[in-house]
Amino acid sequence: METTTPGDWSPGVRASDAGTVVALFERTVRHHPDRTAVSDDRGAMTYRELANRSDGLAHELRRRGVLRENRVAVHMSSSVDLFVAVLAILKAGGAYVAVDVRYPEVRRNLMITASGARLVVTTSELAPALAGLGVDVFDLGATRDTVAQDGPPLPDVDGADAACVLFTSGSSGEPKAVVLEHRNLVHFADNRALPRLRPTDRVGQVSSLSFDAFHFETWCAFAAGAEVVVLPGMAELVADDLGRELRRRRITALLAPTMAVNHVVHVDREAFSTLRVLHTGGDVLQPAAARALLSGDFAGEFCNLYGPTEATTACTAHPVANVAADATSVPIGRELDGVSVHLLDADLTEVPAGSVGELHIGGRGVARGYLGRPGLTAERFLPDPFAAGGGRMYATGDLARRIEGGSLDFVGRADDQVKIRGYRVEPHEVERALLRHPDVRDIAVIPTGEGHDRRLVALVVSPQRLAPKQLRAFAVRELPDYLVPSSFVRVAEIPGDDHGKRDLRELRRVAAEQRGRQSRRVAPQDDVERYLADLWEELLAVEWIGVDDDFLGLGGNSMQAFRLHRRIKHDLGAVVQVREILEVRELAGLAKLVRERSVRP
Repeated sequence: METTTPGDWSPGVRASDAGTVVALFERTVRHHPDRTAVSDDRGAMTYRELANRSDGLAHELRRRGVLRENRVAVHMSSSVDLFVAVLAILKAGGAYVAVDVRYPEVRRNLMITASGARLVVTTSELAPALAGLGVDVFDLGATRDTVAQDGPPLPDVDGADAACVLFTSGSSGEPKAVVLEHRNLVHFADNRALPRLRPTDRVGQVSSLSFDAFHFETWCAFAAGAEVVVLPGMAELVADDLGRELRRRRITALLAPTMAVNHVVHVDREAFSTLRVLHTGGDVLQPAAARALLSGDFAGEFCNLYGPTEATTACTAHPVANVAADATSVPIGRELDGVSVHLLDADLTEVPAGSVGELHIGGRGVARGYLGRPGLTAERFLPDPFAAGGGRMYATGDLARRIEGGSLDFVGRADDQVKIRGYRVEPHEVERALLRHPDVRDIAVIPTGEGHDRRLVALVVSPQRLAPKQLRAFAVRELPDYLVPSSFVRVAEIPGDDHGKRDLRELRRVAAEQRGRQSRRVAPQDDVERYLADLWEELLAVEWIGVDDDFLGLGGNSMQAFRLHRRIKHDLGAVVQVREILEVRELAGLAKLVRERSVRP
C-alpha cells in the first residue's frame, strides 16, 4: 500500500460516486467500440481492440503478482503499446509510475527505485538497461504474443485508489513523487468547465507520459470517445514544421506547452489554425503571442490553463477570445467545476479583492500527497477551512490576484521573491513591464549573486533591431531603478525542459555566466576600444563589452564579422579583413589592428 495517507475526498462526494478511469474507458468502449482509440505511425487500435489487449495484459500482470495499489513503472516511448500498458496496470489495480525514456540513467533509476515499483513494463530495446535495478522487468515486446487472455480475476478498482505517480522537481530540484488517484483523473477528464471533446476529434499526443499534459491527451480523449494520435515530441515538431504536421495528421485538439505557443506564433501564426480546441499551459502566456494567434485564421476555442501536478493538470481555465493592445498579461481564468481557489496571506486569511495572495487549491483535483514524504505532504496539503464538511487544499507557492469579473491573474512565485538593494522584488513583475515593449517577444528575468551583490539579468527574445541600450532606456522609463536589470542579453529563445516549461537550471547558468563576465570586465581604455565596444554591443546585442571579450565567444559569426569590417572601414578608414576579425577575436587585439591601419584621427 502507499506510504502516504489518503486525504479526504471533496465534501459530499463519496468515492463510489467519483468513478475510475477504468470505468470511464469502459463506458466509451460500450458506446464507441469500433471507433479508433489510438494510432501511431505503425498502426491503430479501436476501443474494442484496446480493451481486449489491455484486459489480457492486466491478467498477466495479476499473474505476476501485481496487487491493488502496487506501483508499476512504465518505461516506454509513446506508441499504441504505451496505452495498452497504462490501461492494463490500472485494470490490474496498480498505479503506473511514469518514467520518461529521455531521462538520464541516474534519474531513471532513481525514479524506479524511489517509487518502490514492483515491476517495470518496458520494450525489448530498453529492457537490458534495467537488468541491474533489482526490480522485475516485463518486456512487453517479447511477450506480446504469449500474454494470457484470462487469469486471476481483475479487482474492482475504487475512485480513491492510486492511479499514477508523477515525479516533479519543484523549486528545490529534488524529485517529489505526486500520487494521483482515479477520482482526480476522472474529475479532470469529465470536467464540464473545459471545451468538450467529440468522438470525431483527433487529439495530438505530444507530451511525455511523465508530464501531466498526458492526462488531457489520454483521459479527456478517452472520455469523449476521441482518437489519440501519437506524434513526435513538441520540440521535434517545432524544429520541423508544426503546422504542416498538425494538418497532415488532421489534428483537431491539442494541449501545447506555453513556451511553444509563445515561440511558434511569431514564426507561423497559422500553425494552430486548423485546430478546433487549443489548450496551453505550463508557463506564462505572453499577450503578444495570444494576439498573434488570434490575428490569423484560428477560429477554434483557445484556453489558457493553470494548475500544478498536485491539482491534476489544471484547476483554472481562461477562454482567450481577444487580448487588448495594452494588456500586460493573459488571465489564468476561473475555477473548473469541483475546484475551489483561495488567495491567502501568511496567516491563511483571505486577502482583500484585488490584492496579491498565495494560491491555495481545494476540491476534487487535489492529489493524495507525496509518496513516502509525510512531512512534506502535511506541509503543502493543508486542512481546508473553507470546505463544508472538511477536505484538503494544496498550497501552490504561486501568487495571484482576482481581477474584474472574477478571473485570476498570475503574479509569480512566492519563492522567486528576492531582495535587491533592500527592496523586495518579484522578477515576474519586471518581465511584465518589459513585455510592454513592442519588440520584446519573450523574456526571463533571473536573479544572480547573493546579499548586497544581488542583481537581475534579463534574457530577451527580440528582433535584431532591438539593442540592449534601447531596452535599458525603456526599462528606466517604466521601472524604479532597483527593478532595472543590470544586464540585458538577447537570446534566440527562452530555454525549455523536456516538458515544455522554463529550464530554470539553464536560465540560471546563462545569467550567472553573464554576471561573471560583467564582474571580470576590463573596461575599454581609449576611443578606439570604446568605439569597438559600442559596435560589438550593437551587432551582438550583448552589454558590458570588455577588452578581453572574444567576438566568437559572444556569439559572433562570419556575417557579423563582415558587417564589422564594413563599419570599421566606413567610420575609421581602417581595413581589417573578415578573416583577421575571426582569427584575432579579442577586442584588444582588434583595436590594435585598427590603430595600426586607421587613416583618420
